[in-house]
Amino acid sequence: MSKSIMQTEKRCYFCDATKALHRHHVFFGTANRRLSEKYGCWVWLCFYHHNGSKDGVHARKELDLGLKQRTQAKFEETHTREEFMRIFGRSWL
Repeated sequence: MSKSIMQTEKRCYFCDATKALHRHHVFFGTANRRLSEKYGCWVWLCFYHHNGSKDGVHARKELDLGLKQRTQAKFEETHTREEFMRIFGRSWL
């Protein structure tokens, strides 16, 4: 299991909950889920903010996009944009 580049503690990225957490791969789909794992592009989310409500990251496109943008920006602190695009296939910034 890789370390998240977005978090150092096991708590919901959005609300700081510490119970019933799900590991959310920011860049999903079969290939990107594996790459998200490899490069630490994942966050802990509570059920509510993951897929348990209409306010979760899987239901709200703007929440999903914002998380993708913040994760890409964090990745680019140690890699180039070209590297990100080569790995994940596109840019969200």
